[in-house]
Amino acid sequence: MAADRELTPTVRGRTARPEPDCPVEVALAAVSGRWTTLVLRELMGGPLGFSGLRERLPELSAKVLSQRLTELGERGLLSVERRRGFPVRTTYTLTERGRALRPLLIELYATGEALLATVPAPAGRPPARSRGTEA
Repeated sequence: MAADRELTPTVRGRTARPEPDCPVEVALAAVSGRWTTLVLRELMGGPLGFSGLRERLPELSAKVLSQRLTELGERGLLSVERRRGFPVRTTYTLTERGRALRPLLIELYATGEALLATVPAPAGRPPARSRGTEA
């Protein structure tokens, strides 16, 4: 079977197993981890401090938020600015690499909506809302 050039336009994607330099694997690794996409979503709107992120994601524990921010920094997706004083003020800002994930997050959302529209909701979950309905 011939390779689909739209799915694998370069040789890096034409692998027989997951490789660390496969563009799809790199993109998936960038957004992997529970809560990661939501933290990225909030930072897409501009720089935020730790407490600002906690306000926007109140069900996210401080421990997990701290872990996600550390991971995103290690992945080169956000920068951290610490201002002296008491208390120390820390601001998290997406890097150019982090902002490059915006189209991926938009497409993941659209794809998820399409998948939800074609499959009945699992038992115990409310039916999917139609596109454009506020959550």
